Amino acid sequence: MNFPYGIADFRAIRNEGYFYVDRTEQIPLIEEAGKQLVFLRPRRFGKSLWLSTLENYYDLARADDFERLFGELKIGKNPTPLHNCYFILKLNFSVVSASGDHAEIRQALFDHVNTQIENLVARYAAWLRQPVRIQRDNAVTSLQSLLGAISQTPYPLYVLIDEYDNFANEVMISPLHGTNRYEELVQGEGTIKTFFKAIKDGAEGRGIDRVFLTGVSPVVLSDITSGYNVTENLSQRPRFHDLCGFTETELRAALETVAAAHDLDAGQVETALNLMRDFYNGYRFSSRLEDRIYNPTLALYFLKRLAEDGVFPEQLLDDNLAMDRNRIQYVARLPHGETLINRALNPAEPLTISQLVNRFGVQDMLTAPKNPDFLATLLYYFGVLTLAGRDAFGKLQLTIPNQVIRKLYVERLQEQLLPAYDDQEQRQQVVERFYSTGDLGPLCELLEQKYFKVFDNRDLRWSNELVVKTAFLVTLFNDAFYIMDSEPALERRYGDLLLRVRPDMRQYQLLDHLLEFKALSLKAVGLTSADLATKSREELREWPGVKESLQEAEQQLAAYRTILERPVGNPRPLHTHAVVCIGLERLVW
Repeated sequence: MNFPYGIADFRAIRNEGYFYVDRTEQIPLIEEAGKQLVFLRPRRFGKSLWLSTLENYYDLARADDFERLFGELKIGKNPTPLHNCYFILKLNFSVVSASGDHAEIRQALFDHVNTQIENLVARYAAWLRQPVRIQRDNAVTSLQSLLGAISQTPYPLYVLIDEYDNFANEVMISPLHGTNRYEELVQGEGTIKTFFKAIKDGAEGRGIDRVFLTGVSPVVLSDITSGYNVTENLSQRPRFHDLCGFTETELRAALETVAAAHDLDAGQVETALNLMRDFYNGYRFSSRLEDRIYNPTLALYFLKRLAEDGVFPEQLLDDNLAMDRNRIQYVARLPHGETLINRALNPAEPLTISQLVNRFGVQDMLTAPKNPDFLATLLYYFGVLTLAGRDAFGKLQLTIPNQVIRKLYVERLQEQLLPAYDDQEQRQQVVERFYSTGDLGPLCELLEQKYFKVFDNRDLRWSNELVVKTAFLVTLFNDAFYIMDSEPALERRYGDLLLRVRPDMRQYQLLDHLLEFKALSLKAVGLTSADLATKSREELREWPGVKESLQEAEQQLAAYRTILERPVGNPRPLHTHAVVCIGLERLVW
């Protein structure tokens, strides 16, 4: 089985026999949903492949290929009357350079649109009877000329635009470039706004019958509202929840096929699926559904490595998604953003919002919105938070979807709190010692000396215990060795931090660990900071309040250990650690 990692060409996937998850039964639903549609998903979530599917299905010039491409698929057994009935104009704004000033970006956009119009004219020469005039300095005029020629034929135009919000994304990822150029593109008679006004005008009986846009967020649509206010947003509708992405059933079937080729047994298939579930699953795009979707790019990355090598990939984060950390960093720079991002690392208290904000533009982001729902919604669209259900008041809960995304949060904090090379080297030494021996001493000393002195307690002031747990999580995080589970569900209770050795790393000298944290204020133990500094750790272990907290944590760990060691076939002992933090200054274990 060949897996199309990095391939978004439907025609190539079908012709060359790549693994393909059939979503073509959704095409009739897409047709019913409206004629000008937008579909938003995080980066690398299969949007381009879906556009390629639509392109091949509706392309007038590919009618002879329909049976070969679609005959064995769901839509091929019951096609709609509109298949192969359109001229296709496919644009991809991600290839348009967003660097330079407004004039340079404008020309880059016009060059791309003009080139695609020229390609269309050459492709459909047999159907076009009227010449199309290309205006190099004004692609809107070129589009109007194209529509004039199309109107003389019996076939309408279908416009497909991939990454329509590329320019806004560039502003968010590279704020130092300034925002004036973007504002000039979308405000007043800006180029992007004018272009979408021309699309809207062309759809009013002037040749454009359908439009399908993909992107990450609704930012651009908000900024050009008066220019293009006719789209239907499919992104949160339940029937399109899995339009892009894989279900667990589909991945299990793929794994079983790979397993047969490599003589992997059922246990190894289950191990692989559990690993993929921890690292790649968790995306939920409709509050009305419980189903969760796997990131298709990450899943294909894993499957391709497994199919080629017969073993799991050592690095579970595809480097192509690493740039999403820039989006977390962008939100962190906004007022109140740092607080929100630190809170997101605490699954015990999911972020809650009244509703997802669907109408906001770049200017809203730059002017420090007062609504807390805004920042959380932004992280949702970026794919670094996802829907997790509703709380007792009916508010939407948002959480980090999986281990891969959690790593992006953690790496940002690691670089922020321990920026020096020597600090990172020391961290690596103490955590590796803890992994293999369970020795907490050097780890706790590092946290006392480094982390607690630079942690912004104002951002985490609602819970000292959360500060402690976050410090340990950030310090110990290593997805090459461990699956890090913060707040693991243990029947009706929750542990604080569980480090489970990855199934494919259990042959090495690594231990499973469960940590339970307690936090006490200086006032609660009757000490000042000066007093605390004079006490040895042995004295603190016997100090009133501290001793009782340690005993309470040990009792909880004993109960958790019974639950975790219950499964048959897991002979490895679980190492448990009770830790008490006093005044965010001293650690006792």
